[in-house]
Amino acid sequence: MVGQVGYEQPADVAAALAIQDRLWPLVDLVGPGPTAPARVAGLDVAYAEGGDRLAAAVTVLDTATLTVVDEAVSVGRPAFPYVPGLFAFREVPALLDALRRLRTLPDLLVCDGHGLAHPRRFGLACHLGVVTGLPAVGVGKTPLVGTWSGPAERRGAWAPLVDGGEVVGGVVRTRDGVKPVFVSVGHRMSLENAIAQVLALAPRFRLPETTRTADRLCRDALAAVA
Repeated sequence: MVGQVGYEQPADVAAALAIQDRLWPLVDLVGPGPTAPARVAGLDVAYAEGGDRLAAAVTVLDTATLTVVDEAVSVGRPAFPYVPGLFAFREVPALLDALRRLRTLPDLLVCDGHGLAHPRRFGLACHLGVVTGLPAVGVGKTPLVGTWSGPAERRGAWAPLVDGGEVVGGVVRTRDGVKPVFVSVGHRMSLENAIAQVLALAPRFRLPETTRTADRLCRDALAAVA
């Protein structure tokens, strides 16, 4: 896995802000990214009660069958204090450790979180995409920023997520009449392609199978060390 830059862990908030400012220009928000990825990775992190321990999980799915073909987990401590807008610094080190344990290189990363749809336009999916060099998208259950109108109630409908006059993502209906998810570009993807890939990964449930499988894996890993 060859990234554009090496990962740098900040010592404090000022250093974290400086790292984001330095990495932001490296983000590719155009793509278009893979339109028919064979292997897609889901990334998720679960926290123990009290928040002093976490498990970061990566599952790699075969897109033809949506079955898990590879997986890895890393259990440890959050790497940075909780600071709004800098949440990725808590999780990226453990997620990178899990990614390094994989035997299969994924074509696309689907992060449980946000990419461009972030107060500083550099969410978890952007950070992981730049550091790994892999195409990445963020899928959030709730929004961090932005307003929207719609989308329609049918599966596949979506509406622009707008913040400060800028389209930062899409509000996507993955099931008829069910709450939408919030999709944003992380790196080396277009928004339209990101939405198409998320819909393909969510044929039956609100959340994509990448998120569902990674969520189960990290929760099981936490339970095993509890």
